[in-house]
Amino acid sequence: MDIIDKLSEIFKEFPGIGERQAKRFVYFLMSRNPTYSENLSKMILDLKKEVSQCKECFRFFILNNKKGKLCDICANVNIDSSTLMIIEKDSDLESIKKSRVYHGKYFILGGLVPIVEKTTKSRIRIEELKKKITESEARESEARPNMLGLASLKEIILAFSLSPQGDHTDSYVREQLKDISEKRNIKISSLGKGLSTGTELEYSDNDTLKNALKNRQ
Repeated sequence: MDIIDKLSEIFKEFPGIGERQAKRFVYFLMSRNPTYSENLSKMILDLKKEVSQCKECFRFFILNNKKGKLCDICANVNIDSSTLMIIEKDSDLESIKKSRVYHGKYFILGGLVPIVEKTTKSRIRIEELKKKITESEARESEARPNMLGLASLKEIILAFSLSPQGDHTDSYVREQLKDISEKRNIKISSLGKGLSTGTELEYSDNDTLKNALKNRQ
């Protein structure tokens, strides 16, 4: 396998990229001057240095010369903690955030659950999610209840793409959180009408997200 094939294989690992597109990326890089490739390599290295992953919601965020372990959402005490939206990936969070239709906290699950899967817990952050809910509840019960950011968790919103795999993930997470939600009287809802079948959450427009959130059930 030569260098072109090796680099193509790397690009094929990117979401939504097939063999033909991967080869086009490689040939594009070869057509650019050496400075372009050097700058690209440097930015990829800098990305790992300047970005961290939030220990609460697992969202990637820019450090901005800070060494904090929380992103701006989780660190903001004014964010409504009574709702927690569970999403697949960072790009879904960015889409919902830009729509300005949701003002609670998030948790990035890290993927969807394949319909036929025996090692589900190793594919998504379900145990981390359970831990976050139980620990946040205990922590907030000891804090001042009159502060918005410290409100007790009342609703968990499952926001996955409307697809067979998304539906399966919805059912799986509901089952995993059943005991916790019933014990703490936490409502579990899913995005409602507004999303078309097969729709990827990150590509939905603001009005679609607004209707899906408004009609959650």
